[in-house]
Amino acid sequence: MNIHKGFSIFDRNFTLPLLKMALLESDADIVFLQEVVGENLLLQKKIKDWPALQQSEYLAGEKWPYHVYGKNALYHQRHHGNAILSRHPIDFSENISISNYRLEQRGLLHCSVKIPTIENPVHLFNVHLDLTQRSREKQIQKIINRARSHVPDRCPLILAGDFNDWSRQASKPLHESLLLKDAAKNYHGEYSKSFPSFMPVLTLDRIYYRTFNVLKVLTWDHHPWPSLSDHLPLYAELEL
Repeated sequence: MNIHKGFSIFDRNFTLPLLKMALLESDADIVFLQEVVGENLLLQKKIKDWPALQQSEYLAGEKWPYHVYGKNALYHQRHHGNAILSRHPIDFSENISISNYRLEQRGLLHCSVKIPTIENPVHLFNVHLDLTQRSREKQIQKIINRARSHVPDRCPLILAGDFNDWSRQASKPLHESLLLKDAAKNYHGEYSKSFPSFMPVLTLDRIYYRTFNVLKVLTWDHHPWPSLSDHLPLYAELEL
């Protein structure tokens, strides 16, 4: 889910405490988050409820004892990026720059988790791609190269995040190169509409997977989710 740095659409309200409560009720094993603030020295002075902890650590709490933050966009006195929260031990993590331009700083947060009931580690890729098609194509190729070089073919892989894929071009190269399937497309026959949160018409957010079976895919458009960010969250239940 793109949490919009903890603010509602148009930055009207600071929603991070409510977002934490909603995430806790989701009871998810693994959470992929984008636009997570690692530090903002200006806002922490202005906003009363700004947490003392980094946003990823604050949201993780005791529910997800294992969490990783990848710093991507760095500015004066502030930075943000992607985060993965997990109930299962994270035995590897690395944040890789997939930026094409200085003004759009993007990263691929790569983790692997060890789940007791699964023989091989499950690899997790969390991404937030650029706004232009040409730039996204380059980033998709970087994702493919990373998976080919660091994820064995036999290992499960989940790739999730905000793809900004207005033209729905990401799925074909990901499937042809990595055998990844879009969870919503495979389960419902169409991509999940997640943006903007108050009237979702664009399918920007995706969950891709391989070696799993899909049991359920939902777009959470019920209260309070539309008021927590400019994106709606996607939820998928997967099993080997």
